Amino acid sequence: MNTDRLHILGIGGTFMGGLAQLARARGYQVTGSDQKLYPPMSEQLEQAGIPYHEGHDPSTLPDTGPVVVGNVMTRGMPVIETLLDRGLPYTSGPQWLAEHVLHDRWVLAVAGTHGKTTTASLLAWILEYAGLSPGFLIGGVPGNFGVSARMGEAPFFVIEADEYDSAFFDKRAKFVHYRPRTLVLNNLEFDHADIYPDLAAIERQFHHLVRTIPGQGLILAPAGDAALERVLEMGCWTPVERITTDPDTGDTEALGARPLNDDASEFEVLVNGVVQGRVAWEMTGQHNLSNALAALGAARHAGVPLAAGIAALPGFRGVRRRQELRADIDGIRVIDDFAHHPTAIRLTLEGLRGRVAAGGRLIAVLEPRSNTMRMGVHAEALGAALERADVVHLYHAPEIDWSTTDLERRLGERLSVAREIEALMGGILSNVRAGDTLVIMSNGGFDGLHQRLIAGLQSRESSGTPA
Repeated sequence: MNTDRLHILGIGGTFMGGLAQLARARGYQVTGSDQKLYPPMSEQLEQAGIPYHEGHDPSTLPDTGPVVVGNVMTRGMPVIETLLDRGLPYTSGPQWLAEHVLHDRWVLAVAGTHGKTTTASLLAWILEYAGLSPGFLIGGVPGNFGVSARMGEAPFFVIEADEYDSAFFDKRAKFVHYRPRTLVLNNLEFDHADIYPDLAAIERQFHHLVRTIPGQGLILAPAGDAALERVLEMGCWTPVERITTDPDTGDTEALGARPLNDDASEFEVLVNGVVQGRVAWEMTGQHNLSNALAALGAARHAGVPLAAGIAALPGFRGVRRRQELRADIDGIRVIDDFAHHPTAIRLTLEGLRGRVAAGGRLIAVLEPRSNTMRMGVHAEALGAALERADVVHLYHAPEIDWSTTDLERRLGERLSVAREIEALMGGILSNVRAGDTLVIMSNGGFDGLHQRLIAGLQSRESSGTPA
């Protein structure tokens, strides 16, 4: 195989784009293509000097390979049929990563339905704060680093470990390739309905991951997560450390946190029920306490004293598109969030609830974009997830065919449904007023809605139109 050049199909995704940056750091001439690229990955590829082509034209395939095939690629796509017909060497992203980056590193993996990106970013930051200069590949852009991937210095490498399948020719979960020594299991719920029939099927994949952790490794898992308990009961040969945000459970051996205010932006860290330190930071919500504890425990396994980890937390700058403040215009705050599952939506809104200005409203703008959400699998759970919002704007794209009746029944006049982006924008701009917090939730580009709304608010402000 030609080790000087690497072509990546699906380069615009956070995982594949991060892999491209790692390959570039290893000296490869990296090229790639994707159907559509948008920030922040398009910006990172440009900054790294990695050329890409929009659209999967077979003519962009290299003469010799190798080709890394993203899991968005399917049989029947002309570029894939050409790849196979020409007999070019190809591999999956997780396989390439395992063979060329992870094989000689101490891998710290973060898995689970929610919180992977934030927890992995926290873990990388704690290791960095401790002077260990870790490598990482994260499905977002940590504010402390400004990039989603870097090689770092051996031995430590932090990776966000996704259970989605590896490629059209490898239907195993991506994370079984990574062979971590330290594993965080954040939580486990049903998701990825396009590839898994039920929660039990996902639990089986997590069991396969657990099977790869060495006996001298460590697994960190929350106390009381029923699905993860079933995973561990299938077989576990590695020590398990529990974490809890409810120190009154009586599990004094768990690594715990006790919130000190309503939005959990201040908390105490406990070990065996004894306070180890106090944290005041910019993050909010009980879920971020869990993320912090998991990162602290994983970093401690890598040799970082707990006190150093606690000291690092106030300096954590968050992650782009995770409760990221994009603008504050005329008293209206615009926040970008990646939430794409009812639980994540609920936790995001609960975390932001305490940050809304007095007299202001929490306005949720949601694009059901993940395959699972588009299939309507979580449609019945959305109403409860959105309860904490004062106003909800739902983009119900024309290709989505599930009914919004349950949402309308539960949310009543708080809900506005739009089938077109322009109608959605118009409804938001005519409704929003000074003091409101506008949180835009999507795991995609949302057709540029974030910037278009910001431009609309700026135009309204400059024209003197009252907010």
